[in-house]
Amino acid sequence: MTALPEPQIDIRRIGHEQQPVVVVDGFSHMVDELLERGRASRFLPGGAFYPGIRAPARPDLIERRRDLVITLLERVFGLRQEIVLEMLAYALVTTPRDRLGAMQAIPHYDQAGERVVAGMFYMLDRHSGGTAFYRHRRTGFETIRADREQAYQAALTQERRELGDPAPNYHYGDTDRFELIGEVEARPDRLALYRGCLLHSGVIPPDAPLSTDPAEGRLTMNMFFRGQ
Repeated sequence: MTALPEPQIDIRRIGHEQQPVVVVDGFSHMVDELLERGRASRFLPGGAFYPGIRAPARPDLIERRRDLVITLLERVFGLRQEIVLEMLAYALVTTPRDRLGAMQAIPHYDQAGERVVAGMFYMLDRHSGGTAFYRHRRTGFETIRADREQAYQAALTQERRELGDPAPNYHYGDTDRFELIGEVEARPDRLALYRGCLLHSGVIPPDAPLSTDPAEGRLTMNMFFRGQ
């Protein structure tokens, strides 16, 4: 296989906790092929909290840059033995704003703890929306680790008692509950890596088509790595 051109790597530190967010541009050099595959895939509901649908993806996206990915996971995020790609899937946001549940209308975390690193692979331009990262104002938490999870959930419950449910919309920017601390714009062939415990939300533009047709909607690829 012909050697791939060197990608551009930007390692950012965000928020008070200085959590790493790695942005790799020119990751795959196969965006057109990946888009074609994704648009031909069979999508299914994405789970209880994901506001859309997903389809399994082949692992060759990661295999093309396996050494680079492993190096970043080890050196930046501190993962060590038995690093596993737990999930790689096409993702399409489809839920209308007025049908979002309360927990879908605020930033979320994927898993408590620091042994899981999430990845977002963008195939469309910045107008499709990237990923934003947040601090919860009441607790000051930017990451939700196991020792914070109970306190964070209690704070969310108290907020709902005092303020009511958040407005049914895709969260973006500063609100009375969350503060924006960082953002990665979408760009074709861009990979973003960050800890799954970091509070984040997809940036869904107000005019984004929430279509179930992957040729029309905000098609991305999501992934999770786990290590020791």
